[in-house]
Amino acid sequence: MDEGFWQKNRVSKTDDVSESVLEIIDQVRKGGDKALRELTAKFDKADLKSFRVTRDEIDEAYDRVSPELVEELENAAASIEDFHMMQRPRDLWLTEVSPGVTLGVKSVPLERVGCYVPGGRASYPSTALMCVIPAKVAGVDEVICCTPPPVSPLTLVAMDIAGADEIYKLGGTQAVAAMALGTESIEPVQKIVGPGNVYVTAAKTLLRNVVEIDFPAGPSEIGIIADGTADPRFVAADIIAQAEHDPSSAAVLVTNSPGLAEAVGKEIEAAVKKSDRRKIITEAMKNSGYIIADTIEHAAAIMNEMAPEHLSIQTADAFSVLSMVRNAGSIFIGPYTPVAAGDYASGTNHVLPTAGHAKTCSGLNVAHFMKTSTVQMLTREGLEELSDTIDAIASAEGLTAHGRSVSVRLDD
Repeated sequence: MDEGFWQKNRVSKTDDVSESVLEIIDQVRKGGDKALRELTAKFDKADLKSFRVTRDEIDEAYDRVSPELVEELENAAASIEDFHMMQRPRDLWLTEVSPGVTLGVKSVPLERVGCYVPGGRASYPSTALMCVIPAKVAGVDEVICCTPPPVSPLTLVAMDIAGADEIYKLGGTQAVAAMALGTESIEPVQKIVGPGNVYVTAAKTLLRNVVEIDFPAGPSEIGIIADGTADPRFVAADIIAQAEHDPSSAAVLVTNSPGLAEAVGKEIEAAVKKSDRRKIITEAMKNSGYIIADTIEHAAAIMNEMAPEHLSIQTADAFSVLSMVRNAGSIFIGPYTPVAAGDYASGTNHVLPTAGHAKTCSGLNVAHFMKTSTVQMLTREGLEELSDTIDAIASAEGLTAHGRSVSVRLDD
């Protein structure tokens, strides 16, 4: 395997579904709720009279989830909230940068945001926590969630614990289109966040002229940089864990140790046979492989080109490798830091850019749910200090009224 295959494989899968995704988006645009019912019946085999989840349905979900599991979801939610509270910017800061010139930034939350929570092959209550909690920490007024029917009771409970204001039984392209465009029963949102399969990712990308999105997020992937000191069991376990998400998931090991690569391959072969989701894993392994690098420095360079969603560093000097990393969604350092820790419990966010988008995008965080306005306040003294610069540049641009807007304030 080489990094060229990785990049081509990750991007082309989304491109391949664009035509069918556009057709579904157009169907929702023209048909509204009627189209949503038809598409839900077609793809999810569900006949829905109403899309919105009621309070009674949420209460019933609590009855179907063990109190112990509810408590663990609450523990995870607390960790996620704590970490994201540390990211929250000041509502307003002002600094006098020179006599009479005060500058600053005002940060405000978005008003209405949509969260896509995957379903189908598995339930993802953790993703509900990861999407909704940062939005609530940011102060978003209305946070809605869409997830495919039938909705897992566990996912419903997680959405409620996270603080979702509205929950809809909708999945796939049609859910993204409904949140972006709005229908008779669903008000449109300003921004859509959350991971999904290739159809969901394509829909988010194709609707960017209508609604803001976080970034392309899905299908899931992992890159691992490891040397001969790594435990092949740990490396194989991380690869298998990522592969069980979806047939389109991918994993790549970059190592300077051919012996490690061989040992990991044997561990994977044995582990797949015992896996509950071996059919999905087997398909995902077709997107996966290993690369033998000349050195660990070479391995880091290769991984920077790939820009994986998750990056695991399992080397003798992990912090040295960390210093070489520029492009990764979330980084996991050392043999005892599996991706699963970030997926569920540590508090960092597991909604991350995929398909090389970690080169330019950051993982989901509080800033995704906020916008900023610059603030400036000048005294007469401050304006006098800047007046020559303003007048010179305004005159050079032929915008004399700009210069006049200054001089009229200073002429006595």
